[in-house]
Amino acid sequence: MEETGDDAETAIMDAKYGFINGALTEAGFTTGTKADTYRMTHLIDNVLSNRFVGFPIFFFILFIMFQTTFALGQYPMDWIESCVEWVGEWVGQTLPPGPLHSMLTDGVIGGVGAVIVFLPQILILYFFISLMEDSGYMSRAAFIMDRLMHKMGLHGKSFIPLVMGFGCNVPAVMATRTIESRRSRIITMLILPFMSCSARLPVYIMITGTFFAATWRPWVMLSLYTVGIMLSVVVSKVLSAFVIRGEDTPFVMELPPYRWPTAKAIGRHTWEKGKEYLKKMGGIILVASIIVWALGYFPHNDALTEQEQQEQSLIGRMGKTIEPLCSPQGFNWKLDVSLIAGIGAKEIVASTIGVLYNGEVSSDDLTPLTAYCYLLFILIYFPCIATIAAIRHETGSWRWAAFAAYYTTLLAWVVSAAVNQIGQLFI
Repeated sequence: MEETGDDAETAIMDAKYGFINGALTEAGFTTGTKADTYRMTHLIDNVLSNRFVGFPIFFFILFIMFQTTFALGQYPMDWIESCVEWVGEWVGQTLPPGPLHSMLTDGVIGGVGAVIVFLPQILILYFFISLMEDSGYMSRAAFIMDRLMHKMGLHGKSFIPLVMGFGCNVPAVMATRTIESRRSRIITMLILPFMSCSARLPVYIMITGTFFAATWRPWVMLSLYTVGIMLSVVVSKVLSAFVIRGEDTPFVMELPPYRWPTAKAIGRHTWEKGKEYLKKMGGIILVASIIVWALGYFPHNDALTEQEQQEQSLIGRMGKTIEPLCSPQGFNWKLDVSLIAGIGAKEIVASTIGVLYNGEVSSDDLTPLTAYCYLLFILIYFPCIATIAAIRHETGSWRWAAFAAYYTTLLAWVVSAAVNQIGQLFI
């Protein structure tokens, strides 16, 4: 509004709180003489929730989180990687050559090992996320983002599922039930895939740690999260303007006081997430690794070199067939196949790369530009099957689920191709 300099919603909420305060004053309500237990919370909020510095502080915290993840996580990651290599060598020397030897060394150890080495970095990231949740800062992040939510044409409550999407998109889709507006609920579901779930982290860490210098790694990681947020803003604006129109109700949120998180609580939350990660290693990742190995092993011909064998295998023929589709992005057939495998679950992308590259993907295989375009594709394209099923269940229609699957994949193709083609002009 021109008189106050705020939007209509803010003015309405201010008027409501003013009316409530006046009614309490007339009724003789007093706050008591005890010291303000929220004084420190108010002082901290004057900085962290400030409309001008809140955003920079939020992204600075994310940068510190990624920097610490790479710096501290590298040491235990190297130890685990050494153990995986030792186990692979021991199995290779113990078993005679043959399908079982190849399945264990290239399939099981190469696939599962390529993912499990990132467990320390995953735990560090979960530690930071638990710290922000238990301290009360995550609620402040929702408060900071509320204004942006409305500029996106969404309800303020949409931010809670979007934050949950950084953990897993499936429960985040289910969390949209708290949004009263069906319009905002559907739009929130459709942009949730842009939130980088934890399943993408092994791929991010693998590609970023291999193809980018140490000083650039946290910036690359931060850029992926930023691109995801920016895409969600643009897409939600488009959807709210042209696809699902309507108005939303105001959003009022009570911010809890800041608390010192207990080591026991943070440790429990971190370990629970880590345990889920390990369960996937022995379940879906193991099965997917063996399937990818089998497709790359048969039909087998000992007279061929390893490279020729891969190209003549079932998975090689599949990859060579679809390779022209992603030539504008500069992807090779191995990357194309890993993208298809990622439709089931994004962790499978890392295990597929581990199998196809025999756990030795190096900077000689891709340029940093191609690697970044690949990360963009992973960020944007088809969410996992479980997320699509959740969207179908929550909307009650396959139409919205199919739309989410198709438009994200098309957008991923366009964005990654554009970045690669434009980037080539400056190399």
